[in-house]
Amino acid sequence: MTTGNLLTEDVADLAFRLEVLTDDEVFETMRSLEALSEDKSADRDDALSRIALVEEEIERRFPGQLLAPYRGWKKEQSPT
Repeated sequence: MTTGNLLTEDVADLAFRLEVLTDDEVFETMRSLEALSEDKSADRDDALSRIALVEEEIERRFPGQLLAPYRGWKKEQSPT
């Protein structure tokens, strides 16, 4: 999934695809959307609404952990 597709893809299609992505792919999608939300040329409101959709998927996969699994993954991806 490219970052350009994340903002142009139909929201229903994105929600459906999130269900079948691996955890790493969901986390990568979240990281891409976070970057897009900070990009001045991107539609910030659209990016934020899609971030909420990904947050819901992460919370569904990891009940009661909020975004801790994503934050841990993100930390592991950072260069040391």
